[in-house]
Amino acid sequence: MDNKIFIAIDTNKLIKAKKIIQNTNTKKLKIGYKFGLEFISSKNGRSFLSKIKDKIIFLDLKLHDIPNTCLSAVKAIKDLKVNYLTIHVSSGLEALKAAKKISGKTKLVGVTTLTSIDSYSLRQIGYDKKLRNLVVHQAKLASKAKLDAIVCSAQEVKSVKKIFKKEIITPGIRFNSSRNDQKRVMTPKEAFKNGCDWLVMGRPITRGNVKKNIQTLIDHLNK
Repeated sequence: MDNKIFIAIDTNKLIKAKKIIQNTNTKKLKIGYKFGLEFISSKNGRSFLSKIKDKIIFLDLKLHDIPNTCLSAVKAIKDLKVNYLTIHVSSGLEALKAAKKISGKTKLVGVTTLTSIDSYSLRQIGYDKKLRNLVVHQAKLASKAKLDAIVCSAQEVKSVKKIFKKEIITPGIRFNSSRNDQKRVMTPKEAFKNGCDWLVMGRPITRGNVKKNIQTLIDHLNK
């Protein structure tokens, strides 16, 4: 199955999370579920995650700290047996290697430059490199640390694929030009055509009628 989608469960309400999981059940796509800081920081979020069976789970914690703290955080969530876990590439090579060393069966995913950031935002932070060059540089570091996957915008995938040969996960996916808080966006069909392995989709799927939105996605990909 070529079309692999992570549904972003961007809520801290368990009832809503359960409904999203139930209503995105389809054999026409390979579906995984992404849970972030909002969910795991909520009162019953961790407990909920520990009880999910037979689903692909992507824990998007975006670890970004000194090597020992990153390593300890990976150890602390090992009991959840998640399939994917994110760490910021900008944590540095030592932190990436330390986390990778003990990640076991969990695929460690390097986050490059967030899709909510554009060239102007980069300059505000203090980066001098051009955005695409920075992402390529980060991809080289992820490759050096032997990470299992990488997160980048669909706009950089072609460049990243030349350096990073494992899975590429892409957020900032929209059916149209509605960007919300994302800056570097692309449609699902365009993103897969560019060479993405997994797409991350939140609001375009989880807002409104979830079943109808999933069907819209299937129709869009089959056009």
